[in-house]
Amino acid sequence: MPETSAFCPACGRTIESPPTPSPQRAQGSVGWLPENIGGALAYFTFLPALLFLVLEPYKQNRFLRFHSVQCLLLWAAAAVAGSIIRLIGLLLVAIPVAGPLAVVLVWAVSAIFLVIAWLVLVVKALQGEMFRLPIIGGFAEKHAEMTQL
Repeated sequence: MPETSAFCPACGRTIESPPTPSPQRAQGSVGWLPENIGGALAYFTFLPALLFLVLEPYKQNRFLRFHSVQCLLLWAAAAVAGSIIRLIGLLLVAIPVAGPLAVVLVWAVSAIFLVIAWLVLVVKALQGEMFRLPIIGGFAEKHAEMTQL
C-alpha cells in the first residue's frame, strides 16, 4: 500500500500515520527577556535585531538569532523591492493616465503585503514559533544553525 494512503482500499479503515514532529518553540528566557518577547522585539525596526546579534546573552540563543537575521533580511528585501518599484515607476509615469495609477497601485499592494508579513512574523514570534518566510527564512535558519556554539 502506498505510504500516502489515508484509507485501506480493501476494507476502508483509516490508516494511522506516524506522528509528525512538532516545530521547535521558544522555551524559557534569555537574560531578563523571555524568548518569545525577544523574537517579536527583533521585528520592531532593525535596531533590536542588530543588538540581539551582537550582545552576549542574546547572540547565544538560536531562536533570537533566527528572528533577528530574518528581520534584517526582510528589511533588505523590502529596500531592494522598493528600489526596483521606484525605477519601474519612473518608466511608468511616462504613460499618461494609467502609468501613475499603476505606480500608486503597485506601491499600495506592496506596502499592504509588507505590513501583513510583518504582523504574521510578530504574532508567530510571540507564539514562540520559528516561522520561516519562503525565501529568506531558509537563509535565516542556516545562519542561526551555523553560528550556534
